[in-house]
Amino acid sequence: MAVVGDEVSVDVARRIALNAQGFGTARPSGRADVRRMRKAIAAAGVLQVDSVNVLCRSHYLPVFARAGVYARTTLDRMSWGDGRELFEYFWGHKAALLPLSYYPLLRWRMRAAERQVWDEKLNPEVTAPWSVVMGMQRLTAERPGYVDQVLALVTERGPVTASEASPDGVRRKRSDPDPDPSTGRMWNWQDAKIAVEYLFCAGQVTIAGRRNFERVYDLTERVLPADVLSAPELPADEARRELVRIAARRLGVASLRELCRAGQGYFPLPTATARQVVAELVEAGDLIPVRVEGISQQSYRWHEATDHPINARALLSPFDPLIWDRDRTHHLFDFFYRISIYTPVAQRSHGYYVLPFLLGDRLVARVDLKSNRQTSTLEVPTLTQEPNTPEPTEALATELQSMATWLDLKHIRVTATSKAGRALARSVG
Repeated sequence: MAVVGDEVSVDVARRIALNAQGFGTARPSGRADVRRMRKAIAAAGVLQVDSVNVLCRSHYLPVFARAGVYARTTLDRMSWGDGRELFEYFWGHKAALLPLSYYPLLRWRMRAAERQVWDEKLNPEVTAPWSVVMGMQRLTAERPGYVDQVLALVTERGPVTASEASPDGVRRKRSDPDPDPSTGRMWNWQDAKIAVEYLFCAGQVTIAGRRNFERVYDLTERVLPADVLSAPELPADEARRELVRIAARRLGVASLRELCRAGQGYFPLPTATARQVVAELVEAGDLIPVRVEGISQQSYRWHEATDHPINARALLSPFDPLIWDRDRTHHLFDFFYRISIYTPVAQRSHGYYVLPFLLGDRLVARVDLKSNRQTSTLEVPTLTQEPNTPEPTEALATELQSMATWLDLKHIRVTATSKAGRALARSVG
């Protein structure tokens, strides 16, 4: 099929993407209020949840990148407190915090998970952690009725952690036969954990809160607002269209693969289904076919997307929606990026927890960051400036001062030995 539409240069496509992600608006000079936080969350679309805490939990960082200094306790309350505005669920393959308005759009996926229709090849729209998929196959065969027992325990005692959800206290040992290598091993997914995670995928329980970042489960009707739960469940085809609209709005301009592929991006769909949904949105005028410079696939521009000039300054979480699609990041920013936390030390090029630094509309540096909470210090072990990019020193020093303030850290210590690192050390004093 021939690629159609007006050509969009890579520079314009990059500005469209940045505006769509909320980087076209200047951050407030003082502490961001709840209204500004809501705007930042809406621009990101989702906040991916990750357990790594070497700097701070990842879901906090996209809000800081877009809104500046804000109270993390406020985001905690919005996510897990009374009057919550967000809920946890799986967005694509990733656990994420989502606006409550998304909940009705995902009910059909919960129904499919309840029926255990989650084969990635047959039905890539419905995803669950591998330990749930494999674990439920084993539990269904070995322990029929066990999931119902766990649900009854949560009903009686909730909210509970996974370790508190076992109705009999039996724990699998490493020597036990196990078709899923992660169950009871690296992630310590015992049978009760598999059961409550399955119930979570199916929407019967949800995440009521976190204890030391460990999930706490309770019945969904005891956690989420009644008006959210009573909202009409959309038919699957209508929900798919709305979810792709959300993805298109947040991406600004994207190929079908970027809109709908599994593993990266916003929402996975089978290729044939994705084509049908995108065709419907083109016919409705929501998506405009375009040709993006350097991309052979057909691309689509959100009908309200803008390409205003960008004057941003932000440190980006490795899981920020702007850059979580690494191929898209490489094309739009000429920035080849891979997270290094799973890379052996000897093979790391830029450090451990490396945040790209956005300046203007370019990614100009890779900044390895660590919060040393014992010494109240924001540490910069490694800093690498990108070739042919603007000098980042002063802007990065300002951003690090803002981040240290936000994280309640008193000092900044730069031990990076690169030329950019030595300049930054002098700048932060």
